[in-house]
Amino acid sequence: MSAPETPPSAAYDSAFLKACRREPVPHTPVWFMRQAGRSLPEYRKVREGIPMLESCMRPELVTEITLQPVRRHNVDAAIYYSDIVVPLKAIGIDLDIRPGVGPVVENPIRTRADLAQLRDLTPEDVSYVTEAVGLLTRELGPTPLIGFAGAPFTLASYLVEGGPSRTYENAKAMMYGDPELWADLLDRLAEITAVFLKVQIEAGASAVQLFDSWAGALAPVDYRRSILPASAKVFKAVEGYGVPRIHFGVGCGELLKLMGEAGADVVGVDWRVPLDEAARRVGPGKALQGNLDPTVLFASTEAVEAKTREVLDSAEGLEGHVFNLGHGVMPSTDPDALTRLVEYVHRHTSR
Repeated sequence: MSAPETPPSAAYDSAFLKACRREPVPHTPVWFMRQAGRSLPEYRKVREGIPMLESCMRPELVTEITLQPVRRHNVDAAIYYSDIVVPLKAIGIDLDIRPGVGPVVENPIRTRADLAQLRDLTPEDVSYVTEAVGLLTRELGPTPLIGFAGAPFTLASYLVEGGPSRTYENAKAMMYGDPELWADLLDRLAEITAVFLKVQIEAGASAVQLFDSWAGALAPVDYRRSILPASAKVFKAVEGYGVPRIHFGVGCGELLKLMGEAGADVVGVDWRVPLDEAARRVGPGKALQGNLDPTVLFASTEAVEAKTREVLDSAEGLEGHVFNLGHGVMPSTDPDALTRLVEYVHRHTSR
């Protein structure tokens, strides 16, 4: 798959894409990670009785779920509804998403022979993604669609651990004890991830986000040596398309500069580091995304607005700022609180 720069879309002049490009904006754009999900009653209704991975493979259902928060909250961007393990499932990895647990891999990757499970991903493997993105971009018009994928480290951790982990003992044991196997594993995952993002961009996604959900478990020296090359390979693979590339991880305050060095145009920041300090750590030439603590939304409207002003004040003077939570929307969040938050940011930052 080649990487020609994509022609300007209907969304090109949107506030979200302008902020990603560090251009002047009419207001600070807002979107939320996990904005299409369990906090919405309409989501729970359409997902009823449908397993998670199956829901990601039905283009019309993906379209409806992706559009729901755009309709309800008036956010400035849609995020493609999927899951980080979808490309792994598409190449035949025996895994499932178990309610209350998360992705569980039947045969974890622990040896070099196990790498045979990771064949190349082709666009045909995820034709439902191409179809869904096409449906979405026609419906969204000038509202940008963000494509996304899991970063190689987080995918590798699931594959090696066999499921969610608090200690990452098996993944880190491979990283430290067999660095050549670890590097080969991440390199294969980088290639798979790059194809998955290319499919979304070529179908019409206006930006992409790489989620490294578990990168906060790493020391900077280990991230630079053992993780950054694979993430950089993903970002380099899609550079030629000219769409903004966002990089986000949880608990990554010590890694912000390195995550920017991996090739992101926008660095996502969780709630632990104020945006002005994050900008100092990341350095010039990058926009920032974030970073209201998701639990603030359970407080009063006055408290939400006060904490939101803190975030916006810390973003004063940034080269570009996309307002978001510091992590995903929590399932028990009141959807009306999100709607009010979007309206408040738009009103408070109107220029």
